Amino acid sequence: MAKLTEFLIDELVQTYGTPLLVVDCKQLATQVEQLRAALPNVDLYYALKAFSDTQIIRELDAMGVGFDIASSGEADLLYAMKVNPRQTIHTHPIKTDDDIRQALRFGCTTFVIDNFAELQKFIPYRSRVGLLIRVAFRSSEAVVDLSKKFGCDPGELDWLVAEASRLDLAVKGFSFHVGSQCSSPSAHVHAIETCAQRLREWQTRQPQLSVLDIGGGFPVSYQNPSMAIEDFCRPIRQALTQVPDEVQIIAEPGRYLVAPTAHAVSRVMGKATRGAVPWYYLDDGVYGNYSGQIFDSARYPIHVFKQGPKQPSVLAGPTCDSIDIVAENIMLPELAIGDVVIGSNMGAYTHATSTHFNRLRPAQVICINEQAQQPSVAFIG
Repeated sequence: MAKLTEFLIDELVQTYGTPLLVVDCKQLATQVEQLRAALPNVDLYYALKAFSDTQIIRELDAMGVGFDIASSGEADLLYAMKVNPRQTIHTHPIKTDDDIRQALRFGCTTFVIDNFAELQKFIPYRSRVGLLIRVAFRSSEAVVDLSKKFGCDPGELDWLVAEASRLDLAVKGFSFHVGSQCSSPSAHVHAIETCAQRLREWQTRQPQLSVLDIGGGFPVSYQNPSMAIEDFCRPIRQALTQVPDEVQIIAEPGRYLVAPTAHAVSRVMGKATRGAVPWYYLDDGVYGNYSGQIFDSARYPIHVFKQGPKQPSVLAGPTCDSIDIVAENIMLPELAIGDVVIGSNMGAYTHATSTHFNRLRPAQVICINEQAQQPSVAFIG
């Protein structure tokens, strides 16, 4: 991730104040290029839930990246921004009828399901939709096991395809998501091999099975280095050779694309010594940009520009809650009120999961190095 200079940070702080979340759109383009190089012939659909900032959407749309949506609110946002609905998929396996109707009004026609009850919801819309059946593949190597909550058992897959056919519903293919922050690609490889076998078996009976969605889970580095994306994807590319040539392969990256693009910028608003340990109180914390420490099991790299002898210190957030601790036993020089603290790799599941607790001022998102133009007139649907 590109480092922000002290001069640029000072300029942004003087202009906008703090807290900030500074997004580098040039780094976003680099992440897209790296993943495309590691997974050629795989179409990328950005998981909007990771960070739904409008400028990020513009940048990704300009680069030809599609969008993975999981709610009516996300569909409404893309509609307002004139994103092509044919470049979207609705991946939440459980939906209300209103969710389905809203997505169809937007123009999204590809939906994910993982059970018979969900399949039945699409009977009234059978002429307008194509379905992907999500399969569960549990992974002990993922920080967040997404197959615990969603996905049918692989043994149910053939039955669900047959039931969809009986109900005259079009199944376009299969999907899976082995989990977030995977430490190795082994679960991806197993899932791809299993789905590829099923696709080959169904080819003659169900020729419309033409999509395989391999989800996300591509890792980024926080406190410890992660596997390089080229190395992580090499066995995945090999496994994908087992998929029939006519099948379109798509992926749903979220974290990998946006995590390395953003820095959280906060300032020390108070300080104290407690048990001989310096405590520094920031104007951002776990109810703000650092929310991923609670919701996402993440620990972000933190640094300061100030120099000097270091000692174990505590960084605390601005709320009245005792759990609002950003870091303990972190080695820091002595800080003064007003000094800047930088958190890195903070684009994914940070601003997206921040709250309004204590009604504190939320971090302002500032984008730099933009390539896509902002529209001069807002679109109103």
